[in-house]
Amino acid sequence: MNGMRSYLFRTTPKIVALARSGQISDARKLFDEIPHKDSVAWNAMLTAYSHVGLYQQSLSLFGCMRISHSKPDNFSFSAVLNACACAGASYVRFGATLHALVVVSGYLSSLPVANSLIDMYGKCLLPDDARKVFDETSDSNEVTWCSLMFAYANSCRLGVALELFRSMPERVVIAWNIMIVGHARRGEVEACLHLFKEMCGSLCQPDQWTFSALINACAVSMEMLYGCMVHGFVIKSGWSSAMEVKNSMLSFYAKLECQDDAMKVFNSFGCFNQVSWNAIIDAHMKLGDTQKAFLAFQKAPERNIVSWTSMIAGYTRNGNGELALSMFLDLTRNSVQLDDLVAGAVLHACASLAILVHGRMVHGCIIRHGLDKYLYVGNSLVNMYAKCGDIKGSRLAFHDILDKDLISWNSMLFAFGLHGRANEAICLYREMVASGVKPDEVTFTGLLMTCSHLGLISEGFAFFQSMCLEFGLSHGMDHVACMVDMLGRGGYVAEARSLAEKYSKTSITRTNSCEVLLGACYAHGGYLFCIRKQCISLHG
Repeated sequence: MNGMRSYLFRTTPKIVALARSGQISDARKLFDEIPHKDSVAWNAMLTAYSHVGLYQQSLSLFGCMRISHSKPDNFSFSAVLNACACAGASYVRFGATLHALVVVSGYLSSLPVANSLIDMYGKCLLPDDARKVFDETSDSNEVTWCSLMFAYANSCRLGVALELFRSMPERVVIAWNIMIVGHARRGEVEACLHLFKEMCGSLCQPDQWTFSALINACAVSMEMLYGCMVHGFVIKSGWSSAMEVKNSMLSFYAKLECQDDAMKVFNSFGCFNQVSWNAIIDAHMKLGDTQKAFLAFQKAPERNIVSWTSMIAGYTRNGNGELALSMFLDLTRNSVQLDDLVAGAVLHACASLAILVHGRMVHGCIIRHGLDKYLYVGNSLVNMYAKCGDIKGSRLAFHDILDKDLISWNSMLFAFGLHGRANEAICLYREMVASGVKPDEVTFTGLLMTCSHLGLISEGFAFFQSMCLEFGLSHGMDHVACMVDMLGRGGYVAEARSLAEKYSKTSITRTNSCEVLLGACYAHGGYLFCIRKQCISLHG
């Protein structure tokens, strides 16, 4: 007995060491050679699989453990729940089964297990289930609170996350970062900066993840001024050499097409980690150099789902939908675990190609991996089906979205407009407003384009007026151009000209309106007169 214990004591650290060095096959071989495995050996192998992203293998191994002589303990449940959490929504049923086993086995009172359950439900987009576990937990720590906050923030329910944040007994750095990241994903850079200011006023000091989130918020919102300001804070705080911060700065300057600044950050890299390689790939794609991005992708020592997503999204943005779809097929062949971002990226590629059979194939793959519950994926499905000519599929995808946001409604509005279904678009708009969702400038662009193409002048004019009067939105160049086009198509050239003159203060709006008005004049036989009047009235 003592000899077996000694053997296990020597062998288990070797399994851990082999796994951490990337030799997972050798670790498993050594594990299989153990004649009588104890729970420590099982837990080491379970954790090893989760550590390298082999979540299915971890779950399968747990099944073998259950039928062995070793009973799962709190470490076993924590390891396999972490695997479920990382695998995402496609494994939520397995996670629910594990939850039942935890209760039956009496490990719900274990704080690490309870925290793992909350984390699992949060990453599977089931925050209310995470809340039930939280409420049933007799004890809690910072991890418990942060896991529940993340669950709601990850499901875009920032209001609830903020309430939890304010209720925390003690706000740790991770809690601040979760809230900042939540707002950053939505491009709410001012909310992020407000939280950052509040954080600096507390006893909690920001770290590299804080600054990375702030920079990412600036990138999402395309705020150059704020981004430069945050960069200044980074330098002042001494975090400019942190790898995570460098990666975010590289992506920020690349997204805003500041090539010189992006290259300065790139040249400051002493060594590269996987995140760095992903940032470099993304930077090249955003700068339009798909060849250099592909070379970086090939050169990277390791590739994860972010690497593949950057390539697929980058090819799509640069008009290479075929290469994006080909890259997705390579991803599936390499057995890479899909997530919502790569699913959305490949759906945009299918939309750009307008080939329905490809879109349906990808949709089937999304369902198999349980990614259809994600909001970003649902919105992408609405857009994809509309651009591929399947308005029925677009409508079904829209109705399948449980928690619709403004993008969901706008996507469906544009889908109806694209297919000439003005009445359905108008009904949908009224339903949206009635449900409490406030329209934005994009909403009215879609409505006005629909009314313009179908000659619904009175309806279009009513929407144009309601932008300012009812919702306090400013008329942009697209709105004015739609109205001028609508009036011109209907033969109301004088009214179109009058509207163009009214909104001719900026050069962009003036140019756009002139082009549309000239087309209307040509169509109605007043081409030369219009040119003369445009030159005098609009160009001074």
